[in-house]
This record gives sequence, structure tokens and C-alpha cells, in this order.
Amino acid sequence: MEVLVNDISRLAALLQDKGWMLATAESCTGGLIAAACTELAGSSNWFERGFITYSNEAKTEMLGVDAALIASHGAVSEVVARAMAFGAVRQSRARVGVAVTGIAGPTGGTDDKPVGTVWFGFMVDGVLTSETRRFDGDRAGVRAATVQHALAGLLSRLPAPLAA
Repeated sequence: MEVLVNDISRLAALLQDKGWMLATAESCTGGLIAAACTELAGSSNWFERGFITYSNEAKTEMLGVDAALIASHGAVSEVVARAMAFGAVRQSRARVGVAVTGIAGPTGGTDDKPVGTVWFGFMVDGVLTSETRRFDGDRAGVRAATVQHALAGLLSRLPAPLAA
């Protein structure tokens, strides 16, 4: 938990240094990233909003993800994660967005997308990137690893503060 607190504090400092806000779009984590961010006092200075888009319909209605993308690629896919991150920024006042969509288990996995598969989308100052990971463990473990990786991914993509 200490690593998570440190990551959130660093994330808060970087966002506040830039005057940027963060929005989250979460499926498999059900709001855990937003909850982790808002555990930090003063988070309203840098955390704008969170979208919990567990169903495909929510992804379409709240984030503007094209239903045809979900139908052709599946909700757990690179194109959907990217569309979710883009939509989180577009539907908010944030300049930074993170999206996660995955299979936390214990059911729902396939040969192509086993349990623990998570796609991440990151939108930082107009730059959209994505990556996938496969986490081992039970449902709680997959979700916790997803939160930690999302925060680390944001930290690695945010520009360092200007030297004084």
C-alpha cells in the first residue's frame, strides 16, 4: 500500500505542477483507480472525475465508444481502451485520462484473452497510447495490480516538472 500512496502523491504533484486534471474510465476495476486517487486529501485540485463503465452500453453512452468497435474487437481490446481514454478526456475538463478494460476473473477468460488480461489506454495532453498486461492471481489481485499499473503508467507518461 505504501507504494500506491507514494505513486498517488507523485501523480498529484505532477498534475498540479502542470495545472492539469485527471479523469478515469474504468471497467474491470469498478472505480478503484478513482477511489485510490481520492484517498489523498486535496485530490479535488487534480482529480476531475471518474467514469465507471462496466457494461458495453455504459462505454458507448458515457464515453462515446463506438458500439461497432466493441462488437468487432470485444470490450477487452486495444481499440476500446484507447476510445475509453479519449472519451474520458473529451467528456470532462481533464487533460489527462486513463482507461482500463480487462478480465478480472475468475470467469470470462478465453484462449485469446485469458483471465488477468487488461488493456490500458492513456491520454496525456493530446497524446493517446495503450498497452496490455496479463496479471496473475485471483480477482482482487488482478484488480489491485491493474490499479497499480495504471498509476505507474500515468507517472511514466507525464512530463517531469521544469527545473527551478
